[in-house]
Amino acid sequence: MVEYALILVLVSIVVIVILLTMGQQIQNVFSNIEIAMVAWNPEPQG
Repeated sequence: MVEYALILVLVSIVVIVILLTMGQQIQNVFSNIEIAMVAWNPEPQG
């Protein structure tokens, strides 16, 4: 059972490191998607 906890901790550390190193690039991708969606449908919803 301890082995599973260690694997979970290692996977969590890897995910955190990836997000810290690539966080800005991931944010840029979602920002570009948002800009493209607004340009495709400029009418405000509401």
